[in-house]
Amino acid sequence: MTVWDEILRLIWPIVNIPSAGVRIRSCATVRTPRLLVLPALSRHFYRSAATVDNIRVIPRLDIKGPNLVKGIHLEGLRVLGQPESFARTYYEEGADELIYMDVVASLYGRNSLVDFIKKTSKEVFIPLTVGGGLRSLEDIRSVLLAGADKVALNTAAISDPALITKAAERFGSSTIVISIEAIQKPDGSYEAFTDNGREETGVDVFSWAKQVEDLGAGEIMVTSIDREGTGKGYDVDLTRRVSESVSIPVIACGGAGKGDDVMEVIHEGRVNAVGLASLLHYHYLKFARFRDETEEGNTEYLKTQQNGVVLGFSKVEETSLPSLKRHMSVQGVSCRIVGEGGIDADV
Repeated sequence: MTVWDEILRLIWPIVNIPSAGVRIRSCATVRTPRLLVLPALSRHFYRSAATVDNIRVIPRLDIKGPNLVKGIHLEGLRVLGQPESFARTYYEEGADELIYMDVVASLYGRNSLVDFIKKTSKEVFIPLTVGGGLRSLEDIRSVLLAGADKVALNTAAISDPALITKAAERFGSSTIVISIEAIQKPDGSYEAFTDNGREETGVDVFSWAKQVEDLGAGEIMVTSIDREGTGKGYDVDLTRRVSESVSIPVIACGGAGKGDDVMEVIHEGRVNAVGLASLLHYHYLKFARFRDETEEGNTEYLKTQQNGVVLGFSKVEETSLPSLKRHMSVQGVSCRIVGEGGIDADV
């Protein structure tokens, strides 16, 4: 717990804020009880992760049922542990935001993360983005009231583009993130997929990116399904072309296998933020911080190691958040770093 965390915990009863946590975006855009948070107070205690100069580092947690899972190409999901443990650690080590994706929600037409978000929002005081199975304004409202700050839409947005405009008008454009799951076709074009990369749409990624900006989306999260979970690096061409197509922030996801991959997509992919999963998750698995906390799902492979590396993940040169951000800073990338005593420092 940082010094500011302790101060904020002491003043919550005084200002009677229903949802604990300070999140810059929610103060300005989400019409929930969290509007009672004083914007000036939040800006003083937590410098915005979305400042113009800073590159945001955002751990992505894919969730199935009660478990954090990870696959390759969004398939073959394996259980890694309890998402709450990973979320707390990432927050404490300087994550700028967190992304939670219910990876099976579209199959059932619902998002099952409400209870998890309620709990997390009381312990993690950085912006939370929630996606998966959100198909209506009421669905969006429910996760925002639970404690989320932004929502990620994919399947519902492609099925009904007007939903983007309606949601942006009701909740604020910076609350609406459009998730684009892209696969490169044999002719070199990129097609947007839905349902966690399972369903073709025939929609061109770059035309869709421009359209969602025009419809009112405040941010785009682009995931290369071809690279996702492989550790082979981001699809820099994909992210650069999306970034050049729009003026709103772009988050790159899918493929990071080492720190230099992050630097490459920042410099050449021209993104505003990087989403990370394997690169961070496997670091904490290596040190067995969260292992054996769940008995559900395929966990046996986590117990099998060779030279300290969980088998199957040898292509990923795992790292911790502090190490990654120090590497970024040394390479001249401006980012928010949690220093000694938990004090934030924009470097």
